[in-house]
Amino acid sequence: MPRALVTGGAGFIGSHLCDYLLAKGFSVIAMDNLITGDIANIAHVRNENFLFVKQDVTNYIYLEGPIDYILHFASPASPIDYLELPIQTLKVGSLGTHKALGLARDKKAAFLLASTSEVYGDPLEHPQKETYWGNVNPVGPRGVYDEAKRFSEALAMAYHRVHGVNVKIARIFNTYGPRMRVRDGRAIPEFISQALRGEPITVFGDGRQTRSFCYIADEIEGLFRLMTSDSNRPVNIGNPQEMTILDLAERIIKLTGSNSRIDFHPLPQDDPKVRQPDIGLARQLLQWEPRTSLDDGLAATIEYFRQRM
Repeated sequence: MPRALVTGGAGFIGSHLCDYLLAKGFSVIAMDNLITGDIANIAHVRNENFLFVKQDVTNYIYLEGPIDYILHFASPASPIDYLELPIQTLKVGSLGTHKALGLARDKKAAFLLASTSEVYGDPLEHPQKETYWGNVNPVGPRGVYDEAKRFSEALAMAYHRVHGVNVKIARIFNTYGPRMRVRDGRAIPEFISQALRGEPITVFGDGRQTRSFCYIADEIEGLFRLMTSDSNRPVNIGNPQEMTILDLAERIIKLTGSNSRIDFHPLPQDDPKVRQPDIGLARQLLQWEPRTSLDDGLAATIEYFRQRM
């Protein structure tokens, strides 16, 4: 039975990874300090092969026994989080990644890093390929997250080159689905929460900035294929279907049956104007692409939020 450690295992993506790995016959350790994760995300798990460890991964990690895979997903991942927790975000991307890589080296485990499309910053290349080096403001308010992930990638590749750690780097684009928090700060949970309450939908700028949204089940499948692949290159995992934020707001209003109006607010500093993954590498290396339509994914997410609110 393969054994995996998921840091950030009580988070949105991390908890879905735990479910997926358990269903694949893995023994799973979920590690989380619950600073942004929620124990409710894994409370449903009733499996003798599952263990939860409450720990901050910036501290030394000691686990007995073999570990075959380490999936490093610990980090605040929403602007509302990393603007409120800038130092913690930098520490988990640096110290936390260092500790997790040290464990991977000691256990001879494959290491999957949850990186992000934010390494591309406010991109000057569109769509974004893995060969693009990015356009990031290192001293802006978003820099704490962008640079933490860029450092994580550099550190992971250093461990691969120097110590031979079998590193995988997933550049994750906007992902959505059940278990996102009601107060998350990202577009889809924010719009759904506001629409279900009948509150005005908050759109920043003129709403013409674009994003690409991947449903969680598709994302997890792509991540697993990357984890078990032979590739050590960064790979974009996301949905290439691009849409404007204004179109997204209008679609959520329609799907929820809400009477909410749209309110426009100033665009935050360094907010990316475009975001769309080129997933040619994922198609080639992993034979993967997303399959869930936006309407189907949004319907499942809206139903989850109705039950939570």
